[in-house]
Amino acid sequence: MLTICANRTSSLLFRFNRRSFTKLAHESSPAALRGDDDQEFLPQMPPFDYTPPPYDGPSAAELLEKRQRHLNPCMSYFYKNPLFLVDGKMQYLFDEKGRRYLDAFGGIATVSCGHCHPEILEAIFNQTKKLQHTTALYLNRASADFAEALASKCPGDLNVVFFTNSGTEANELALMISRLYTGFHDIISVRNGYHGNAGVTMSATGQCNYKYNVVQSGIHHALNPDPYRGIFGSDGPKYAKDVDEIITYGTCGRVAGFIAEAIQGVGGIYELAPGYLQAVYNSVRKGGLCIADEVQSGFARTGSHFWGFEAQGVVPDIITMAKGIGNGLPLGAVVTTSEIAKVLTCHGYLNTFGGNPVSTAGGLAVLKVIEKEKLQQNALKTGTYLKNQLLALKEKHQIIGDVRGRGFLLGMELVTDRELKTPATRETLYVMEQMKDMGVLIGKGGLNGNIFRISPPLCFTREDADFLVSTMDHIISKM
Repeated sequence: MLTICANRTSSLLFRFNRRSFTKLAHESSPAALRGDDDQEFLPQMPPFDYTPPPYDGPSAAELLEKRQRHLNPCMSYFYKNPLFLVDGKMQYLFDEKGRRYLDAFGGIATVSCGHCHPEILEAIFNQTKKLQHTTALYLNRASADFAEALASKCPGDLNVVFFTNSGTEANELALMISRLYTGFHDIISVRNGYHGNAGVTMSATGQCNYKYNVVQSGIHHALNPDPYRGIFGSDGPKYAKDVDEIITYGTCGRVAGFIAEAIQGVGGIYELAPGYLQAVYNSVRKGGLCIADEVQSGFARTGSHFWGFEAQGVVPDIITMAKGIGNGLPLGAVVTTSEIAKVLTCHGYLNTFGGNPVSTAGGLAVLKVIEKEKLQQNALKTGTYLKNQLLALKEKHQIIGDVRGRGFLLGMELVTDRELKTPATRETLYVMEQMKDMGVLIGKGGLNGNIFRISPPLCFTREDADFLVSTMDHIISKM
């Protein structure tokens, strides 16, 4: 077990631009972290029995030039020199030079079972060799088998599946269904939440960083039940009263639906305050539907439950999912009851690639691997171990303001002042850059970009956790 001794670390207050990398991050280098006399004490990555084949394609510089010339200009990059990854195996990634990295980000909580998992690849290859695509207008065994298996993982009467290609599509469909089924238009979401980048989902998203200046109609954003920064601490029912007030003062008295993540992913791994969803669901169900956005917290990632909403003791009317459902395949889904699903039968609803044979064959393999390899149990056991090690790191370093989340959906918030909770955006970029240089990839999020997002593949081990924490400790200690 990794042991971390308590100690204080100094931190300076900085001015920052939350949307760009800073001078500190750009000037960082491995040499800035250590002297030649302590190199032997650097954390060591766990051994791994895989060597990728030599890469013989275009260089990173050539690829970057091509991307800047032909791909959309809105895409940003992690790190001062964009990482060029060419191979992956389970919880590890490899760049074009063959260097290995520990993936603690999982492609934004998407790689659930591990990169290039052999059983998932086999299912994809076998289906591709037989039939790559037809249409939902024909019978398709792969999609029917996966829908049955997926429904078996959902509580109550949630047993009808609509397949999509992404989480944005799934949320757009769920919000449309709620409006059609109830006959009402207003939707309530939660501030700081993220639900997608299309029309209605962008409106439902509660963070300015992911919104454009377009018409947003019929969307209301409730107080975020944030135990760390929220005005009511961990008192979920108190936050829920804001939803009551929105319904009373901002609508006709009825709403179409309420949508929320049980743990806000993009927003910075904020777990909703206990009791919040129960209170909100009771209010909304006076005419409206409750939608659980499980795009990031679903598929055993939280460890304690298969779905994130289960920790709140509720059963939604609609579940939306993506990311971990396909281990990297373009796959999403909406699951609801047969009664609610019938609302779309007044017209035909067809998604050309929703339920694609290859994607759904891969999705079914994901469910089988999660069960066979006991990945939910590992997310609980190893994820709890990792969280405890991060909490110990918090006791040592004053710059760490909060550690939160469940299983392998964890967040660590850096602040320059624990009492004021001042976002340490500049320092976050610095630590993230140095961790990459030392072989660990993590994400960041939150409105101010000062929260580490740790969402590795569910095959992550204790040794991986120790390497991640000791690397972070080494870097922060030398700041």
